[in-house]
Amino acid sequence: MIINMCIGSAYAWSVFQNPLISMFGWSTSDTSLAFTLSLSLVPVAIIAGVATSLGHCYPLFAKFKGGKAVSTAAGYLLALSFLSETNGWIIGVIPIIVFFGLLKLFKMVSLASISAVTVATILLFTLQSNFMISGSFAIVAAIVIARHHENIGRIMAGTERKIKWMG
Repeated sequence: MIINMCIGSAYAWSVFQNPLISMFGWSTSDTSLAFTLSLSLVPVAIIAGVATSLGHCYPLFAKFKGGKAVSTAAGYLLALSFLSETNGWIIGVIPIIVFFGLLKLFKMVSLASISAVTVATILLFTLQSNFMISGSFAIVAAIVIARHHENIGRIMAGTERKIKWMG
């Protein structure tokens, strides 16, 4: 994977170097710096996304209780859909359709949320090839599912609360 990243980066640099030089007047060292920074920002964005999810699910100032796991995961998925080499719009849109479709059918936010992050994880692993992106969202999805363990028990028992506002 690392070799592929290096080869892909070198290829991308060679493809975009001449247009950047001719269109923007950049020097060769400017284009090298731009590509070096862009390579380092993707892992930083991934670490930040996982850390943000953990921080929202287990907030320090609320004694590690509470948080908005699903909304943070949705925001992170949106960011990852832009980082994906291909099919970013599919990765972003299908989980939304799954969420609202299941919410309409079963009226359970927890079931819709767990299903949406599961579908998003599957889509990331199947529709794009960057394991760091897929793996990081799998961690976030695991956090979301773990935070819903009580809801899962209530779903299995048939006692999970249902929404009333979606007719």
